[in-house]
Amino acid sequence: MRKGARFDRLGDTAIAAVTVVALGSAVWLLGGGAGTHTPPQPSAVESRLDPGGERLAAAALAPSPPTRIRIPAIRVNAPLMGLALTRSGSLDVPPAEEKNLAGWYEAGTIPGERGTAVVAGHVDNADGPSVFYDLGALRRGARIEVDRQDGTVAVFTVDAVEVYSAHSFPDQKVYGAAPRPELRVITCGGGYSRTTGYQGNVVVFAHLTGSR
Repeated sequence: MRKGARFDRLGDTAIAAVTVVALGSAVWLLGGGAGTHTPPQPSAVESRLDPGGERLAAAALAPSPPTRIRIPAIRVNAPLMGLALTRSGSLDVPPAEEKNLAGWYEAGTIPGERGTAVVAGHVDNADGPSVFYDLGALRRGARIEVDRQDGTVAVFTVDAVEVYSAHSFPDQKVYGAAPRPELRVITCGGGYSRTTGYQGNVVVFAHLTGSR
């Protein structure tokens, strides 16, 4: 499997400078697995940012590493591991064999802090769907909860769900620094080709709206 994006520091977060994360293979589909279709993709309606999101933003939380991500609307409840950079300078990815595992870029913004935090996970592996298989079915207004090491839970609200081609991925829009606590959740998407694999990425945009 290909590794992910090269990351450069920009402000209080990290942004992809070249490519995006590759987090799926669809080998199980090609091999006649249980699935008969590719993962769901977001509709045009979900791609429009929520105009009321700015009014609902919560104050940033003190730094504390995340331990788990939950997205009730698509039945995600997965532990989080820290992701670092590979020797080539690209973002590493969670082990493909761990189907219910996601990762966060631990050299960047911590979820709940001011800035743009990044969480990535596989859409599938050789055996079938993985943790973020249904990410493209998420809708604006959905809740994302991130458990943190200090016992707090950062609660994010989805502003938009978009799909981008690998050739036109908007690095600055997805990874750029933000004045409030924001979260990006990323997996593969955009259709699948037998020769080149997944054609792009599904990206969820969310911002902090509460904590407990």
